[in-house]
Amino acid sequence: MNKAIIGFSKLSKEEKINWIASTYFTNPEEAIFTIKKYWNEDSELQKLHDEFIENTISNFYLPMGIAPNFLINGNYYSIPMVIEESSVVAAAAKSAKYWSTRGGFKATVLSSEKIGQVHFIFKGNVSKLEDFFQKVKPKFFSNTDSITKNMQKRGGGILDIELRNKTKELENYFQLHVTFETKDSMGANFINSCLEQLAKTLKEEAQKMESFTEEEKNLEVVMSILSNYLPNCIVRAEVSCKVDDLAEKKIEYPQEFAQKFVQAVSIAEIEPFRAVTHNKGIMNGVDSVVLATGNDFRAVEAGVHAYASRNGSYSSLSHAKIENGVFTFWMEIPLALGTVGGLTSLHPLVKMALEILGKPSAHELMQVVAVTGLAQNFAALRSLTTTGIQEGHMKMHLNNILNQHQATPEERIVIVKHFDKNTVSHSSVVELIENLRK
Repeated sequence: MNKAIIGFSKLSKEEKINWIASTYFTNPEEAIFTIKKYWNEDSELQKLHDEFIENTISNFYLPMGIAPNFLINGNYYSIPMVIEESSVVAAAAKSAKYWSTRGGFKATVLSSEKIGQVHFIFKGNVSKLEDFFQKVKPKFFSNTDSITKNMQKRGGGILDIELRNKTKELENYFQLHVTFETKDSMGANFINSCLEQLAKTLKEEAQKMESFTEEEKNLEVVMSILSNYLPNCIVRAEVSCKVDDLAEKKIEYPQEFAQKFVQAVSIAEIEPFRAVTHNKGIMNGVDSVVLATGNDFRAVEAGVHAYASRNGSYSSLSHAKIENGVFTFWMEIPLALGTVGGLTSLHPLVKMALEILGKPSAHELMQVVAVTGLAQNFAALRSLTTTGIQEGHMKMHLNNILNQHQATPEERIVIVKHFDKNTVSHSSVVELIENLRK
């Protein structure tokens, strides 16, 4: 069957669904039923969802949970988390409760500088280009005034514009490297609008430059785009307490636990194979709050992993030490987040998530997100260095296995009781279900 189609975007929603169902499914009616089952009954709400992206046919739901008891900078937060992975929310909540009695989390925004670039090709005399840049730099600012006016009122705008010579890396390649402050907005549209105006000014002013040859006047702008790598938009999150205060039911010997914990972090600092999984655990926490608050988790992921590689080798984002009898665990990560614009004023659950967080500023949200990532990392490392990761994870996963095999309420009681004292694995759960049904 030919599965190509021309003009799919021009079809109505109903026509799109009918084409998908008849083209890809042996039972089109069942496929249509499943697609429509996840529509919102509220037609206005569904229309809102339909218009978030193109070619919408349905909604794809992820669970939204709450991790309470996060003590951050002296204030308690209940943190909304959107994620499908078992045990993530439970682990975050457990870490929050643990540290709430040990001084809580401290978080600080170290800097909030965003970056955008105009990439262009210039074939000519570099000294002449440098002189040209200094001459037209004031015009770059004045020509973007209409775009930056409102942002400037909020204390943001364009911070600086640099000319960067990248010809050693790529022939004839230069950049306008631009730094921004976007306050409570993530600022992607604002930054890109500024960059496109800067590119226009660059081309127009080059044409007027009398000292340029014709080739120099016709410099080529390749593209103008923000960067998701933000090494100067950094938030720090940390916890610390006396080593002896680490003691709890599963940490009978706190000194031994602290040393093993620090060793585990040290391994992630020097071993990329471990660091990737280590940092993935951090991002379980980070991404879930980024998603819940309507921010761009793909941009955050890309920027964070680039930052983890900034010294030439992929390494742990978090660090730990024992000094003068005090255990300290901390992390610094780049986060570009917004609490205004985008989905923050459109998606009802995003608005609710921000309300639960106390309508935070962008800086406050950065702190909350970083803390959630650190809490997640602490929970994972505590499990790894004590009972092992699978004990808690598989017990949380047990419910998914029971749902998958449509266990009855009576079967669930027997199975859950059995695995209170036995190791959970997919095969052992299935075997018990089958035995019960014989």
